[in-house]
Amino acid sequence: MRQHEQQENIRPIHHHLHMHFDREWFTELDHRVRGGGPWDDWTLYQLAYESEESGLISSFDEMQCLVHLGQLEPMPHQLDTAKRVLNEMRGRAILADEVGLGKTIEAGLILKEYMIRGLVRKTLILVPASLVLQWVRELNTKFGIPAVAQKKAYMWQQSDVIVASMDTAKRDPHREIVMGLEYDMLIVDEAHKLKNKKTTNYTFVNELRKKYCLLLTATPVQNDLKELYNLITLLKPGQLGVQSSFKTNYVVGKRIAKNEVMLQQELSKVMIRNRRGDGGVHYTKRVVKNIPLTLSPDEQALYDGVTDFVRTRYQESPGDLTSMLSLITLQREVCSSRDAVFITLVNLFKKTAEDSPMRAKIWELVELIRGIKANTKAEKTMQLVQEINDKVIIFTEYRASQEYLLNYLKERKISAVPYRGGMNRGKKDWMMDLFRNRAQVLVATEAGGEGINLQFCHNMINFDLPWNPMRVEQRIGRVHRLGQTHDVNIYNLSTTNTIEEHILSLLHEKINMFEMVIGELDTILERIEKKGSLESSLFRMVMESRSQEDIRRKLDEIGDTFSEVQAEIAQEPPQGAEFRTILDAAYGGQGIEVRT
Repeated sequence: MRQHEQQENIRPIHHHLHMHFDREWFTELDHRVRGGGPWDDWTLYQLAYESEESGLISSFDEMQCLVHLGQLEPMPHQLDTAKRVLNEMRGRAILADEVGLGKTIEAGLILKEYMIRGLVRKTLILVPASLVLQWVRELNTKFGIPAVAQKKAYMWQQSDVIVASMDTAKRDPHREIVMGLEYDMLIVDEAHKLKNKKTTNYTFVNELRKKYCLLLTATPVQNDLKELYNLITLLKPGQLGVQSSFKTNYVVGKRIAKNEVMLQQELSKVMIRNRRGDGGVHYTKRVVKNIPLTLSPDEQALYDGVTDFVRTRYQESPGDLTSMLSLITLQREVCSSRDAVFITLVNLFKKTAEDSPMRAKIWELVELIRGIKANTKAEKTMQLVQEINDKVIIFTEYRASQEYLLNYLKERKISAVPYRGGMNRGKKDWMMDLFRNRAQVLVATEAGGEGINLQFCHNMINFDLPWNPMRVEQRIGRVHRLGQTHDVNIYNLSTTNTIEEHILSLLHEKINMFEMVIGELDTILERIEKKGSLESSLFRMVMESRSQEDIRRKLDEIGDTFSEVQAEIAQEPPQGAEFRTILDAAYGGQGIEVRT
């Protein structure tokens, strides 16, 4: 009954729509046609026509940002990546290109396109602290995006595009402010640091309110397939189902996958990985020049004395890991410079008991250092800098060697600036600007091997060589990368009759490191490191060898191990393959390959 009464009370609602046709323009046009004018200037008409035409969008898939990029000309694979993220992945993707293929450019293209289309305004970019200013500069200069580096708390709210370090953003009082904001776009560089669900980094990024999200990493998986699941779940929850079903469907063991075709299909929905290979992009050449140097008698005496001291200490406690690490450092420093080894010896002298016989031996070595008046390596470096007569980056592993080189070059009227860990990001950026615009030489410690781009320089001197090939490749990658227009000259200094001679032989002759692609090199090193540290193996080799022939024989064995692992990786079938094989297979026919 009640329902019937309600229906009777319903009354139709009438909307009155009034329409008015403006015919004045037609009357005016008819009048001018009949009277032969007057007409507007033809040039103004053309300009108006071109103005309207320029604003037309002929295709929804067409990138609108390209006309706003100024001098930047994106590579084909970078454009393809941006289009796929926009059209297929709806702004949520893992950019997993191999190192040096321009993930930052891809992220910039995607961000710029969304901003032009009016879909993104508020953006947060989380990167390692050492890369904050580099990101800001690239977004400003290459894309015209008004990004700023976070410095004060008020900037979180006032700045539309802000670049900050993860460590800063996740700690109080910043965390509370950031969590209270809504972001149209979140970009995370070095995203493999989010692989563990239990970390504060993962929790922080997961809780951020974000519409679009880009995760950048060259190594989306390192040790466990669960890491891949965690990253994708962070990006698109539910994409791979719950963790138990993912494990059932795709995992045999930590490092072994199953149902690869299905896994590849799922990965291709959220991840893009471009590789070096056949894709129309070519790197310039690496011109490697190995320069053997003969030490002066005083320098050779110091090297021999330190080597004997280290061998004696090693034989006394071969199983003492702490002792071995300090001895490795001493052995490497003596090949770099007297200044580097002097500081370590003095510190060791202070820590040694007064009644220890070692104390006298250490002081003998210190006295040997006092007698050395020249530096063979520095003299050769100076000669090279003068011959090159262009910008040069010099890499050394030790702060003391860096300081010595800076003073040595300054005394000889060569403009040089330092770059090292411990500098705040503002000072690092200042040093880069000085090197780019004024100084001829940048003297960098290992901190210079990470995160900076030096394409404007194409000459590099390895004053001393790391024992880890990957760290050598990281150094070279600062100058030999996309955007480099010159062949890159790499000068490796090594002293004969020292361990340096053997290290260079291993890097250059035994494993052909300078011709190897980084994606291949780090895969090989991953396998070898499972059996023990390469640096420790090299140290033991020198300490336990009885002659130069013995050292050469063991070096050949290490070289053979590299070759065997390289052959294993090349022959692995998809079933049970390592992560990179699985990941690379996921993009068959979709991601391009870029040849080195």
